[in-house]
Amino acid sequence: MKDSEVKEKLTKFAKKIVDRGMAVPSIFFLEMGKYASFIGSQTMIFFGPILTAFIKSEKYYNFAEILEDRNNIEFLLLEIERLSAKNPELENKK
Repeated sequence: MKDSEVKEKLTKFAKKIVDRGMAVPSIFFLEMGKYASFIGSQTMIFFGPILTAFIKSEKYYNFAEILEDRNNIEFLLLEIERLSAKNPELENKK
């Protein structure tokens, strides 16, 4: 997958997170797990043959590929922070 495609997908994902008012819990979770993202992606690949019987394999393996690079997790964190700073009223909904 190209770097621009990955960043576009992560930006869309960050927008969905912020629109649902889940920026703070997501940032907390991503900060905790970003150093284990490579291990998580390898675990996904290991369980892939079983799990892809229930879900679409292309999306599953694309997500595992995105998780391999810690810089992608950092980019997602920055996008969530940037988008939530633009729309602070979304965080105060709940």
